[in-house]
Amino acid sequence: MKIKIIGCNCSNGIKLKKTLLKAIKDFDDPVEVVLDNDQESIKKYNIKNIPALIINNNKCIEGKVPSERDILKYIKSYSN
Repeated sequence: MKIKIIGCNCSNGIKLKKTLLKAIKDFDDPVEVVLDNDQESIKKYNIKNIPALIINNNKCIEGKVPSERDILKYIKSYSN
């Protein structure tokens, strides 16, 4: 599974990264976390507000920091 955080250098991006790492620490499957600040990625995923959480090339959340519980819900729904 590949999870991207786009816009990881802003304050909410840092919070999202910390929350994501807490959420996946007990996760069974291998997870690759990619931190990205590239403008091309922002255009590719049509992101209006950073940070954004991308799971297996699906934009899940943008512009806010979800809870660990919400992150796990998204991971389960996009893990297939």
